Amino acid sequence: MRIDKWLKSARIYKTREEAGRACDMGRVKLNGQEAKPSKEVKVGDELIIKVEKHYRTLQIKEIPTRGLSAKDARSAYHESIPELSPDTVELMKLMRRAERELPAPVKGRPTKRDRRVLERFRGRP
Repeated sequence: MRIDKWLKSARIYKTREEAGRACDMGRVKLNGQEAKPSKEVKVGDELIIKVEKHYRTLQIKEIPTRGLSAKDARSAYHESIPELSPDTVELMKLMRRAERELPAPVKGRPTKRDRRVLERFRGRP
């Protein structure tokens, strides 16, 4: 089965077009190499997929003949979750918190309130 079809039937991506686009952009690796949408997959292959800001490592357990329900789609692959050190987890939490606290981009000249928020963010009184 083609990799784009498998990604769609295993519900990794919503559409086959989206799966193909991810392959074309280099976000899907099959057994360590970038995969084109037409690449054939078989049971036992390992996929590394970049989804937003994180990577998913999947091992193909079955090749479905049709689209699967959400419950059955999880049985088509085995996902290995990397072990993270406590320091890495804490760093990721801090980074997410910092992203949320960033001030919104300002159009034009900042207002007095915008300047106060920026100064507070920069650590100045």
